[in-house]
Amino acid sequence: MNRIVLVFAFLISTACFGQNNEDKGQFSGNLLLTYQKYLRDDKIGATTKVYRENSASIDAWLFLNYRIKGYEFTVRYDGFFNSPLLNPQGSYTNHGIGFWQARKTIDKLDITIGSFYDQLGSGVLFRAYAQPQLGIDYALQGARLMYQLTPNLRLKAFGGNQKGNIDNRFGFANQVIAGANVEGDLSLGADSKFGNVTLGASGINRTLDKPVMDAIVAEINSYPVDERFVPKFNAYGANAYFTYNINNLTWSGEFNYKSAEAIKGVSNKFELHDGKVATSSISWAKSNFKLLKQKSSISLFVQGRHVENFAFRTSPNEVLLNGLISYLPSLTRQNSYRLMARYNAPAQELGENGIQGELDFKPRKGTQITLNASYVQSLNSNGVANKAILLFREYYGEVIQNIGKKTKLKLGLQSIIYNQGRYEQEPEYKNVHTITPFGEILFKLPKHRSLRWEFQYLSTKEDQGSFANTMIEFYLTPNISFSAGDMVNIKPHRYENMVIANQVLHYPTFFTSYLAGNTMFTLAYVKQQQGVNCSGGICRVEPAFSGIRFTVSSTF
Repeated sequence: MNRIVLVFAFLISTACFGQNNEDKGQFSGNLLLTYQKYLRDDKIGATTKVYRENSASIDAWLFLNYRIKGYEFTVRYDGFFNSPLLNPQGSYTNHGIGFWQARKTIDKLDITIGSFYDQLGSGVLFRAYAQPQLGIDYALQGARLMYQLTPNLRLKAFGGNQKGNIDNRFGFANQVIAGANVEGDLSLGADSKFGNVTLGASGINRTLDKPVMDAIVAEINSYPVDERFVPKFNAYGANAYFTYNINNLTWSGEFNYKSAEAIKGVSNKFELHDGKVATSSISWAKSNFKLLKQKSSISLFVQGRHVENFAFRTSPNEVLLNGLISYLPSLTRQNSYRLMARYNAPAQELGENGIQGELDFKPRKGTQITLNASYVQSLNSNGVANKAILLFREYYGEVIQNIGKKTKLKLGLQSIIYNQGRYEQEPEYKNVHTITPFGEILFKLPKHRSLRWEFQYLSTKEDQGSFANTMIEFYLTPNISFSAGDMVNIKPHRYENMVIANQVLHYPTFFTSYLAGNTMFTLAYVKQQQGVNCSGGICRVEPAFSGIRFTVSSTF
């Protein structure tokens, strides 16, 4: 790593000193820092390693960017100190250069060496990305070339190694990943009379190293003879995709295929399978049409997905969120309210069929109606959907109404069926059925102030039982805000293996934020129950949290 930093510094100095003194380039950056003070709470199960052995943790990311004469240099410092971010059940301490990049554009050719984020198509086949809130960083370190062959045709190729997992965030997987993509835009007919279409295709290869292959072979050889097979060093993938636009209609689709390789099946044993993912979505919108003498607008969005044995990782031995090459986000609605976001549907890489639809209707100015429904089910052993198991179902509806110029009211209802046994690996848990009415009212006050009150009630007889949640948020100025809320487990329900107390539990939250120029400071006292946490459609099960959380986010 020290040699990387020295080479990086040499590249920057070469670019800088090779220019005229008048051109000093452009420097920018950003900082994200989170400090957490842990306050153990046995009643809610906040008793993991960080509570037993540590008192606080820090996670920090500092991006530094420098541009000069077509050169771009980026370096990021990452720091993890007693951090539970990478492994929620433990703590991790290490720091160093977590990302570095040198980039140059020469005519139509874009050259990148070092670390980079990218994706092929929608990202199902390959996506290198980061989600700091979940401790995810799938940056690829290697080289990438992008070439603008014509104004409407783009080529891309890359190769490298993925960043390390939770055991060594500053190392790299030994497996080599190489990919290529071609994408182009077409106009159908003169003046795009028949619309526009974007077409693309990609290919990717991942090669295992010998130590990983030896471990896979040793495990397979321990199986009964009729369950053994010959694993493969190389896995190949390909996709083809399109997006078609005409007037108010957009239709897109993508098919991804991965060659057969050893993957861990539902029995946690290696099996030889190829993989497939097919997705499609259609959206339509119309605005400013007359309905009952009122200007109205309407939009519709529907998407569907079929997933079959699409476990694609740097190594088949990797589990959970480690070593992911493919990107399979949750298909369902991403809710923001505390109780309605309690049950989410992480994508099932071994198999699922899902569909989601949303209708947004504005019958008149100041009124908005949103309806959403999603359904996800498993596949049977033959890869088809008959006799499949229900994994997740959600019905959602809300109405937003402006009352005068200074008041806005939102009312709605959510209903969910959540297969907790499958999603949280708890076979004895029953499916969770919830009904959650919710509401919010916003008052705009003089001098750019505002007051917002939200409330939800989640009714269920499963999992931990029913909850009520309320929160009040007050913006004193555009730069200063305060909020206070409490989520109460008002009708407790417990399974035998739950570590939380069998009583009414409170999960209060107190929050304040201050914006000073380009820097945001936040301070919060939080109690959070165990559950599935999602960010950007990627979900994981996290333990309960109790403590103080301070964050700084700044750009410069």
